[in-house]
Amino acid sequence: MTWVTALLRRPPIGWVDLADIVVVSFLIYEVFKLIRGTRAVQMVLGASVLVALYYGSQWAHLETVNWLIRNLFGYVVFAVVVLFQSDIRRALAHLGRAPFFRYFAKPESAEESIEELVVATSMLSAQRIGAIVAIERQIGLRNYIEGGIPLEAVLTYDLLFSIFQLSSPLHDGAVIVQDDRVAAAACFLPLTVNPKLGKELGSRHRAAIGLTEENDSVAIVVSEETGAISVVSDGQIERGVTVDDLRTRLRSLILQRRSGRKAAEVQYT
Repeated sequence: MTWVTALLRRPPIGWVDLADIVVVSFLIYEVFKLIRGTRAVQMVLGASVLVALYYGSQWAHLETVNWLIRNLFGYVVFAVVVLFQSDIRRALAHLGRAPFFRYFAKPESAEESIEELVVATSMLSAQRIGAIVAIERQIGLRNYIEGGIPLEAVLTYDLLFSIFQLSSPLHDGAVIVQDDRVAAAACFLPLTVNPKLGKELGSRHRAAIGLTEENDSVAIVVSEETGAISVVSDGQIERGVTVDDLRTRLRSLILQRRSGRKAAEVQYT
């Protein structure tokens, strides 16, 4: 009963202690949300086994096992960073999208840009020209822009339509739009590795999903086979979207959340 007496003799919990508990609880909750359904779960289970072996070897006086685990921990940290860099990047991006940081987002008027995107998408869909359009919002896409052909041109529907023509040398890749400008063309994007996606989804759709899994951009995809329009955000795809639905969806993602969402990005493969 000595531990009960020691617990009762602890100083009273103040507001600072409560705040400390709330912050730690929130961080643990967010970590569990991020790793749920990912391969990071196996990493956590493996780390738990190592920790259990470490303390178990101390209790059982298994000096060799204890020494081995102590020397392994330093290498495990580097291995985690290398093997799970995409998950770590996605976790940090998710943290940056917290409501607190949205107050620092730059307000912008995107009504004209949305209309240009809608008109260009409708023209591409009518002629069954494959394209992928994503909308950069709060998280920058500089890495993908630097890998493409920089344009820094004013966003217009005829520019987008001409870029995606098969005769254009820039059609094989993605067009990235920042605010009201076309930042770059012929940009290649990461393909998703989600095994739950159907086999009917092509490289354009998988690139759009892969990009939005890593950041908060919005992607518009036009199928080359059917001309169908899809909208992708947060790794989720909405297929068979009409032109009017596309305009409404973009307004809800960009205009109504302009204080905390990002600009627009157009991707194509």
